[in-house]
Amino acid sequence: MAKKSQESGSTRRMIMTLLKMRGPLTISALAEELGITEMGVRRHVLQLEQESLVRTKVVRQAMGRPMHVYSLTERAEDHFPKSYHNLALELLRELDHGSGTDAVNMLFEGRKRRMLAQYSPMMKSRELEERVAELSTIQNAGGYMAEWSKEEDGSYTLREYNCPIRQVATQYRKACQCEQHLFEELLEAKVTRSECMAEGGQCCRYAITPNPKQKTSEIKG
Repeated sequence: MAKKSQESGSTRRMIMTLLKMRGPLTISALAEELGITEMGVRRHVLQLEQESLVRTKVVRQAMGRPMHVYSLTERAEDHFPKSYHNLALELLRELDHGSGTDAVNMLFEGRKRRMLAQYSPMMKSRELEERVAELSTIQNAGGYMAEWSKEEDGSYTLREYNCPIRQVATQYRKACQCEQHLFEELLEAKVTRSECMAEGGQCCRYAITPNPKQKTSEIKG
């Protein structure tokens, strides 16, 4: 019985992870990803709905029957890694109120410098693709659920499907700005953010483009 319960919990966790990383999905899409029957998926999704962790939406199509798609609720966010506490937000608000926004910004800048000093040695003597892969590994270790891909034009895309400091970043956008600048310095590349979870996006998406200097070096190599 215990083993069956563990397997059920594992499947539920995988369903939630897929919805977190891939966005709204149908029962058939979930079943295909998990390699189990639609009936099995439907049973787990129904349980998640009853616990207010998953919601359903009916999408009407031009032809055929309406399609039911499933997505996570705000309550489900508590089931993913978080490294912030209410105390952190309260302290930031106190600092903001007492010393002003510049003091808060200096705090985030200091954190960025410490992280740069910590991770820069891991990037030395590496090509851009290796740096992007290493950055993804670093972010995953921090609970960001990151993945990266190489595009046809030679650029790279980094996606983060979880933000451990989401509540902080929503109120203090300097956190997002510092993360982007940190990536640029670690990768020695142009980094552009096109989607942000703190602004309601499905993920934090970054386009990474080699600097002209890097492109010249790669051509010579």
